[in-house]
Amino acid sequence: MASGASLVLGVPPHRLWARRPGIYEDEKGRTWVTVVVRLSPSQRARSRASPGGTHEPEPSVTVHMWQMPVHPQEPMSPSQLTLSRLPLVWQLYSGRRYRAMDSRLWEIVSHGQIDSTEELVLTELPPGNG
Repeated sequence: MASGASLVLGVPPHRLWARRPGIYEDEKGRTWVTVVVRLSPSQRARSRASPGGTHEPEPSVTVHMWQMPVHPQEPMSPSQLTLSRLPLVWQLYSGRRYRAMDSRLWEIVSHGQIDSTEELVLTELPPGNG
């Protein structure tokens, strides 16, 4: 397999807990680092907006996380992590989805390996897609 190619893995983590901004820990004690957060207008919001209307598209969030070791640090309290748009906890839900503590659903776009790094890509689903 060529270097840089994505290899599909088995089951993604069952739960991810925020430990510090952009750093999560799974049920096996592995750390996941948020490496890319991409905001874009959601498809649903674009189709709802009428021509010349004043509706602002609802942002869709896509998160790329890599499983990698980080220097150990004390976890922050949930109140210190509230400024992030990302959930404090992701729980594997049905199919290829996670449910956040606030009940938002996130679709698993991909879970694979690039070179020696495990990657998880999640996209927030618009409300009502549960």
